[in-house]
Amino acid sequence: MIQQIYPVVSHSYQYELNKDFHFAAAHYVPHETAGKCQQIHGHTYFANVTIAGDDLDESGFLVNFKDVKTLLHDRFDHTIMNDHHDVFNDKNPNDFPTTEVTARKMYEIIQTHLDQLPNQPKCLQIFLRETPTSYVIFRPKAAKQS
Repeated sequence: MIQQIYPVVSHSYQYELNKDFHFAAAHYVPHETAGKCQQIHGHTYFANVTIAGDDLDESGFLVNFKDVKTLLHDRFDHTIMNDHHDVFNDKNPNDFPTTEVTARKMYEIIQTHLDQLPNQPKCLQIFLRETPTSYVIFRPKAAKQS
């Protein structure tokens, strides 16, 4: 795999894990202002998932790389993103399979899995490249202190 350069997240965790992968998928943006993107078309996406934490699990992993691949690559590779009705829909723009929304949804899938782990790692960012010249970074907002 070609080395990718992506923005680094500043954090105070002891461990940081990054998983890179490609997946091929098609999509369309169901809105009249999307121009040509209203038509079904495909991309070879490049994704980087950044996960951090202070504690390792019983295997000595922060998170098993295989689990990250299974959750995202195996789910979306060689599919039509719009067909994942449990993730995307054609009614709400916050659920259209744009690169921005896809990055957020990938974060949500990963963080839901991480929340079930005893060592409680956190997904810090999703970097999602749609084309060689266009990418999105999704980072969750910091929790508000009460």
